Amino acid sequence: MAPRFFQLYEENAAAVIAELKLGLLAGDAWIAPKFFYDLLGSRLFAAITALPEYYPPRVEAEIFSTYLDEIAHALGTHATLIDLGAGNCEKVARLFPVLQPAQYVAVDISVEFLRDALEHLGRQYPDTDMLGVGADFSAQLDLPAEVADGRRVLFYLGSSIGNFSNAEAAMLLERLRHNMAAEDGLLIGMDLVKNSATLVTAYDDALGVTAAFSRNVLLHVNRILGSDFRVEDWRHVALFNTQASRIEMHLEAVRDVRVAWPGGSRRFAAHERIHTENSYKYTPESACALLQRAGLAVRQFWTDPMNYFALIYATPVHA
Repeated sequence: MAPRFFQLYEENAAAVIAELKLGLLAGDAWIAPKFFYDLLGSRLFAAITALPEYYPPRVEAEIFSTYLDEIAHALGTHATLIDLGAGNCEKVARLFPVLQPAQYVAVDISVEFLRDALEHLGRQYPDTDMLGVGADFSAQLDLPAEVADGRRVLFYLGSSIGNFSNAEAAMLLERLRHNMAAEDGLLIGMDLVKNSATLVTAYDDALGVTAAFSRNVLLHVNRILGSDFRVEDWRHVALFNTQASRIEMHLEAVRDVRVAWPGGSRRFAAHERIHTENSYKYTPESACALLQRAGLAVRQFWTDPMNYFALIYATPVHA
């Protein structure tokens, strides 16, 4: 049974250019984090996940290993598994032997990101129906009619929910909940608050891989916008905003610089910054409160011995 692919999202080039101009001309300049992920950016991020400083993938895997039986019991078997931001599909694929899914639906912005991983997975589990769906689920969860009826379990692993503000995260979770029946569930990963030094080094490693990832966004913007950013004019800055409970990533001008693009330009003073990403960190209490705000009831909460990271299983509250 070969995987089937559905590309539902189409990028609007004019809207992308308008968004970049809006951010660069804002009083406090910004570039949305989605622009990190061109081909080189995606490869650099894969390298980041292997760094000793970047703990989330390692700790999340530890939680799965420690509590696999409990997680499997909570999620149940023979459901349709919907993997949001599936990437290489490895995390959910590890659960196949215990969850025995009736169907696996991998969702990412582009089916091309999914094709090789799903075809490899299909050879390992040839009796499992698999779909690859190219969709922007952060705006709307579009699923093709080929997704099976019956019980569904949504996965939103890693710490991607932290890229959204509390209000944005609640709206995203509400949209997911509206697509869930009473018997469905959501397994979500959330990064927890910890000491600032551990957090900052996770986003500013000694080898400089994260810095390369951060500065590469400027080359991607150049290709899209026709701008003339020079990476040597900028340095990577990561800091923990204690009041907002978030890691912030910025690009800081190392000298006075003028950046131009067709129809516009901006001068940046030395030490002026472009804000590129937030990663919100939660306490167990604030994580549960966010889910409850979105109409989801927390059923299970698993964490590691250091309380670095949490996996949470929640189900919809329907009136």
